Amino acid sequence: MAKDSSFDVVSEVDMQEIRNAVDQAAREIGQRFDFKNTGSSVDLTKEGEADAITVKSNTDQKVKDVVKVLEEKLVKRKIAPKALSHGNIEPAAGGTARQTLKLQQGISTEKAREIVKFVKDHHKKAQASIQGEQVRVSSKSRDELQDIIAEIKEHDFGLPLQFTNYR
Repeated sequence: MAKDSSFDVVSEVDMQEIRNAVDQAAREIGQRFDFKNTGSSVDLTKEGEADAITVKSNTDQKVKDVVKVLEEKLVKRKIAPKALSHGNIEPAAGGTARQTLKLQQGISTEKAREIVKFVKDHHKKAQASIQGEQVRVSSKSRDELQDIIAEIKEHDFGLPLQFTNYR
């Protein structure tokens, strides 16, 4: 009997790359003429258990511009913009505006169920199971697993997904 092969579907972001991108964005905001005297800033913070990025500026439009600069820096560091969940732009003290961007680490139970259902609907010979904040997919055929990886990459689950422990 052939041994099962498997891989894990995970959603992780490299915190060092996030820190670097935030630092680069803060430096660029400090140097650009269109951000002079606007009080614009971008900071890495803790929101409860999860990490978050707080963006502040004097107007809603400037907050959006700062977020755009940050996303450019994240893309250059190979971090998908999907890793951020955007909060609402809200008024802050002194007539300023603020937005909190939460970092999505791990796969939520709801998204994991969606991935498991997707795999089971498209591949009868593969098994998928939720293991904490990741999904393990196994099958006897390595070709089947390669097809599943390709199909998961094509389908948009709203998360940046990586594939690890392929054996």
